Amino acid sequence: MRHDIPRIHAVTDDLILAHSEFTTRARAVMTALGPRGAVHLRARYLTAAQLYAIALALGDAQESTGCWLVVNERLDVALAAKTHAAQLTTRSLTVADARLVAGNLPLGASIHTAEGAELAEREGADWVVAGHVFKTASHAGMPGRGTELVSAVAARTSLPCIAIGGIKPSHVGTLRDAGAYGVAAISGIWGAPSAGAAATDYLSHYDGAARGQS
Repeated sequence: MRHDIPRIHAVTDDLILAHSEFTTRARAVMTALGPRGAVHLRARYLTAAQLYAIALALGDAQESTGCWLVVNERLDVALAAKTHAAQLTTRSLTVADARLVAGNLPLGASIHTAEGAELAEREGADWVVAGHVFKTASHAGMPGRGTELVSAVAARTSLPCIAIGGIKPSHVGTLRDAGAYGVAAISGIWGAPSAGAAATDYLSHYDGAARGQS
């Protein structure tokens, strides 16, 4: 089942989630993006209970802003906290297995190749997050896969492709030209002095690129 997938995805990590003002910052991002955005609760080291508590704390903002809360890897937490969606990676359930218990919950899949995107589509994913596109500190020493990855995914599947990895607002137009449906950012949003303003900047560049294509 396809949904109106958000265009701008603000992805966290453990350090971002540990920030003393994370909830306040996340609310600002959710307000800035509204239903065209998503905040991904992604953590490798937090317990399920900790992740669940964060999701619950932002549940009212999900309802009032329309911005999606997406739990990465932990489908159980997404279902328990009633977040809008879940993002699956190579460390979590396959999309096919997750679909058995997720019902109509929107499911994204993290992929690194066009073949991975094709598999995700066959298994029932609603979108793919493809990366890493550009060089990024989170994959130190590894070159980016380039816009060619985005183009290959867009050519071989009908799934919305969200590009991730070292993406700055100035990259959005190039990525849209390559076939990206949207973009995801980590430090580009959460590393900014104002996460809400940074999220708005990504959305503004997306709209500007869209006008340029029309």
